[in-house]
Amino acid sequence: MNLESPKVSVAKSQVDTFSFLSDVKNFKHLMPENIAKFEMLDEDSFVFALSGMPEIKLKLTEKQASNKVALGAVSDKLPFTLVADIQPVSENQSEVQLNFSGEFNPMIQMMIKGPIGKFINTLAENLSKQ
Repeated sequence: MNLESPKVSVAKSQVDTFSFLSDVKNFKHLMPENIAKFEMLDEDSFVFALSGMPEIKLKLTEKQASNKVALGAVSDKLPFTLVADIQPVSENQSEVQLNFSGEFNPMIQMMIKGPIGKFINTLAENLSKQ
């Protein structure tokens, strides 16, 4: 299953946006309002839970200088990656698109497609406000 957020404009340079997303504790500022838990596990990973959903552990898995930050699920139960593609627009502006990809059975995919789509759209929207 692959989902993409709309591209959002961020009032930061590509380098600043990359630095912001590379520091995983900043994801707390991007979470939806219905977040029930956000806890740092170490400098590269965190666990979060939304109301009514199970906890999800994410770990920074890849960084490509200034243009890509990837997070991967720590659990094998819901294996997925969340990638932020960062493109420069101008000296003080960048554009970000979040891409979610995971391998799920059709039943799970049907259940999580809507909530995950809404979740990554909220992350992107909140990033545009940073």
